[in-house]
Amino acid sequence: MTSYASAGVDIAAADENVRRISRHVRSTHGPQVLGDFGAFAGLFHLADVKDPVLVASTDGVGTKLLLALEVGAYEVVGRDLVNLSVNDVLTAGARPLFFLDYVGVNALDHDVIEALVAGMAGACRGNGCALLGGETAQLPELYAPGHLDLAGTVVGVVERDRIIDGSTVVAGDRVWGLPSSGLHTNGYTLARKIITGMDLGSDPGGTLGMSLREALLQPHPSYLKSMQARFGNVKAIAHITGGGIPGNLPRVLPDTASVELHWGSWPVPPVFGLLQELGGIPHEEMLRVFNMGLGLIFITSPDVDWPGALEVGRVLARGETRVKFIR
Repeated sequence: MTSYASAGVDIAAADENVRRISRHVRSTHGPQVLGDFGAFAGLFHLADVKDPVLVASTDGVGTKLLLALEVGAYEVVGRDLVNLSVNDVLTAGARPLFFLDYVGVNALDHDVIEALVAGMAGACRGNGCALLGGETAQLPELYAPGHLDLAGTVVGVVERDRIIDGSTVVAGDRVWGLPSSGLHTNGYTLARKIITGMDLGSDPGGTLGMSLREALLQPHPSYLKSMQARFGNVKAIAHITGGGIPGNLPRVLPDTASVELHWGSWPVPPVFGLLQELGGIPHEEMLRVFNMGLGLIFITSPDVDWPGALEVGRVLARGETRVKFIR
């Protein structure tokens, strides 16, 4: 007899999956979430916003997922997925409201799915947003055994007159940075190629202060708490993701501005130096692929001080190079 289960989709396993993840999802729900987990759609009551602009972003964790699958670090990439998405919407001055996830698998492994959702739920609680819903799809004809795909969408809100868009940036403004913890979720295709065959439990040359596995799986942090209380002092914010600093900072600059960054004014995690040495990667390529130690860059007026952030450069009148590094 032919059944859905014999074709590779186990409905009973899907029901058990919902039961196991429900407590993690509900742990993120406050009074703004209406209804209960398991409905066809999530309901969120948007209150206390006079002129709301919704801000949304969808992303994934890239090939860091392959490393996480290899070593079983599922909760880490669950957290990463939420935090990187929150960082994207905070660049507009938005606070996150709710998060939705998508997990595509060959077959359900309850422990793996629960660890992923536990990571997402923990990050949602840390960012003050609800894990409102999601989809776990069994697609045996699309995903190989032991593999999965992971993506998420965050929706945030900002008052219309408080949107941060970079339009007021002018020459003389101060440029600040918040340090990265490592690669975050970008550049892993190159990094994994470089470390092929290496012992992930080792500390090559004793330079990392931790194992290679730990260095590569450092979480992608959320910068929301560092920024939210002082959004009103900020003119522009860039989340440094794929494309590095040269590829992301110009996205928030007006056509009239360039930026000069002072190399050495922020710490560069040693994992970048190790990858550059092992792979023989030119400095310019490192800057183009990796965040190189800055997870978030933001711009303020000259009269603004920001304890806890690093002043890393200044805004100049538009030049031939949008981002110039000064040694």
